[in-house]
Amino acid sequence: MPLALFIYATAMAIYFIPRNHSLSDTEKWATVIASYLIILALWWVLNKKEKMMQKKEEDLMNKK
Repeated sequence: MPLALFIYATAMAIYFIPRNHSLSDTEKWATVIASYLIILALWWVLNKKEKMMQKKEEDLMNKK
């Protein structure tokens, strides 16, 4: 999921940044960087959640 969002955000930035003249360059790049930071946070949370689930499964298997 984060990879798909990264590709989408990159494609939208490539398509819209040159065409949008109502925002300054700083605002454009801040928006792109914020998008990447949100995607990075999503990846980190999902990765951490997956590791917690694997640990919980291992604990359940060891108790049997």
